Amino acid sequence: MKKLAVVGANDFQNQLIIKAKELGYETFVFAWEDGAVGKDNADYFFPISIVEKELILEKCREIGIDGICSIASDLAVVTVDYVAEKLGLNANSIECSEISTNKFKMRTAFRKNNDPIPRYTVVSEMESYDAAISELSFPLIVKPTDRSGSRGVTKISSVAELPGAVAVACEKSFEHKAMVEEFVEGKEYSVECVSFHGKHTLLAVTEKITTGAPHFIETGHNQPAHISGQLREKIRTVVFHALGSLKIKEGASHSEIKIDDAGEIKIIEIGSRMGGGCIGSDLVRITTGVDFTKMVIDIALNNAPDFRVVSAPREACVRFVLKENDMVECEEMLKRGMELERKCLWTQFDNRSVVDSSGRYGYYVMKGDAI
Repeated sequence: MKKLAVVGANDFQNQLIIKAKELGYETFVFAWEDGAVGKDNADYFFPISIVEKELILEKCREIGIDGICSIASDLAVVTVDYVAEKLGLNANSIECSEISTNKFKMRTAFRKNNDPIPRYTVVSEMESYDAAISELSFPLIVKPTDRSGSRGVTKISSVAELPGAVAVACEKSFEHKAMVEEFVEGKEYSVECVSFHGKHTLLAVTEKITTGAPHFIETGHNQPAHISGQLREKIRTVVFHALGSLKIKEGASHSEIKIDDAGEIKIIEIGSRMGGGCIGSDLVRITTGVDFTKMVIDIALNNAPDFRVVSAPREACVRFVLKENDMVECEEMLKRGMELERKCLWTQFDNRSVVDSSGRYGYYVMKGDAI
């Protein structure tokens, strides 16, 4: 029996654990016990933080794993690639994970390779902002250099707002630095791809829904995005080139882009992992009929991904619950003939404000033709 290490055990990672067991693999799962809903599905569970890459490497070497993977987590990507490279397993390089999980290093790689990106700079709380932003035009987006899930993201319209926005971003950043970049107008999409030995395949384009300014918290995703075939090909060309800039060669990737009214594409950021928020684990499977989660496992074990269509493609969406009234839309979709694929509420409703994706109460996934 092949031995597969899984880094993380939250609700999204649990889908990976379940799939691995369905495929007949022995699972060795690493995560803090708090919130580790995948613990009960794991063959072996180790209460080790996903950022403790040396401890996880030591245990994986002792076990003799055949592959290691994760989905939808930038933090886990660093550990996955580190352990895989040290053990000679199939994954992206350590260099790739360092570039793709740090927004400043990512932007630098994009600029070097002439990928279309907004103008940007990086700052800390300890420096003067005047020189750093002198070539940028308002409005601006301020975000941590090394976090995801809308954490610490703020849109600002004046210099007076900059110190507060930088302070928030630096507080959320592991390296206490903030990216400041020009705000890009246009519709927001994500692009889900899979790569094996450097060959990329575009699986789906997702239309993203957010709260808008100032924090742009994702409230939902629709898939597939209703775009022309010509635009899809343009997206493919731009994203594949950018994947090369980040040295992404193996596994899932999640690219966030914006497209303006003239059809011009700007890359916001790219993760060398499956899209979170049920995009990779649920929506791609429903809308394409291919098993994206199985592909991630296959590639971790150095097997070519399986693109066979195993179920009839349907349109699908996910809606996130930021307040109790958000469940009303779920009921309305059911009345229109949509089918409930999966629902998860992590916590009880209270009066707190949701300021980033980590604070959402839960989500529901729907499929059908009446989104």
